[in-house]
Amino acid sequence: MVRPYAVTGGRTAPRMKFAMEALVSSVTSEYQDISLLSPEYQSIIQLTRNVRSVAEISALLRQPLGVVRVLIADMASEGLIRVHQPALDAGKPDLNLLERVLSGLRRL
Repeated sequence: MVRPYAVTGGRTAPRMKFAMEALVSSVTSEYQDISLLSPEYQSIIQLTRNVRSVAEISALLRQPLGVVRVLIADMASEGLIRVHQPALDAGKPDLNLLERVLSGLRRL
């Protein structure tokens, strides 16, 4: 087992800011060879073949949210995944988005 601190190279802050309810999707095809990537990257790519929230990825990987945010930001900057930020209307989150997040959390 690798300590979360080692997985991120000691970094605790992601390179880009995004909410924990931001949705993440893989940009790689399932036929693309990802075996040269780290095990954590491979796991995130597999999980994001279906769109998932950052919080959901963190829970499924059993990794702290901060660690997953750093990994996702790194992967997004490398073009491996796409982060879809929720659109806020006058500071209020979209109710449809909140219902989808709540539904996803209930499935966990």
